[in-house]
Amino acid sequence: MMKPSKPERRRFILPSFLFILFLCVLALIVEVRLDSLLKFGQCVNSFSSSQSYNSPTMVANSSSSDNDDEIRILIGIPTLADQYQRRHFLRLIYGTQSPVGAKIDVKFVFCNLTKEDQKVLVALEIMRYDDIIILNCKENMNKGKTLTFFSSLPEIFNDKNGSYPPYHYIMKGDDDTYFRFNNLVESLKPLPREDLYYGYVIPCSSMDPFKHYMSGMGYLVSWDIVEWIRESDIPKKQFEGPEDKVFGDWMRNGKRGKNRFNAKWSMYNYPEPPSTCTHELWPDTIAVHLLKNQEKWIRTLKYFNVTHDLKPSKMYHIA
Repeated sequence: MMKPSKPERRRFILPSFLFILFLCVLALIVEVRLDSLLKFGQCVNSFSSSQSYNSPTMVANSSSSDNDDEIRILIGIPTLADQYQRRHFLRLIYGTQSPVGAKIDVKFVFCNLTKEDQKVLVALEIMRYDDIIILNCKENMNKGKTLTFFSSLPEIFNDKNGSYPPYHYIMKGDDDTYFRFNNLVESLKPLPREDLYYGYVIPCSSMDPFKHYMSGMGYLVSWDIVEWIRESDIPKKQFEGPEDKVFGDWMRNGKRGKNRFNAKWSMYNYPEPPSTCTHELWPDTIAVHLLKNQEKWIRTLKYFNVTHDLKPSKMYHIA
């Protein structure tokens, strides 16, 4: 058999070399793509496993929850176990707000459950929304519920592995008050985070935050005051009576709340019926109080145009 000539061998070797090179390149591409797909799959699995179905309605967060400058606020709203409809309504109201530079948690607060239907329905609410605090007390308005609420918070929220304080500020707010979170946050940014007592000073005609006490529509204190309430004997000796006035007495008798902020007239009562405590609705509002019926709520929400972010959709038509 005759051996191929050198030119024929070269013509054979060159295509073979190119073919082998092509296979190497192809193998490399496949390996890179496979590795990318595996990493992508791991990322998807990690993301899926880390998501829990929390209520989007009751926790209003800024985009950077680990930011040390972020203000952490807990708003506790005293209510009764049977007031399911009111809680659901307020979840809608506050769930649409996204404060900038703050994490605001809204919790509904009531005493021990007393009926079998409550134990089922409230348990379902907790499973779905995780926004309820049940205090170890007998339901009341002015016989110590406020003391039980504030004094229970350190035990509930202090965590050795978590941030300290768990919240910079604690606010007690009425369920007939509409809070506007961004305005609340902006008003708090320049204020101290210690020994702060904040709200709408009573009497209505006064602008002096040291005059008497802050209205029950919504008053706020810094975390150190919450811890003082838990440890001090002063609140334990005087807890019966109008809860906002009694709270003001604690501040005065304990020489607490040296830093005070009167949020009047960004906080006020609904304009009708007019009184020395009312104010017309206006853009700088932090809170509107005495929204005792749906008509007043709707007028207030329309004034602040709370549905302006509603996106057009083929699924509904709202004129």
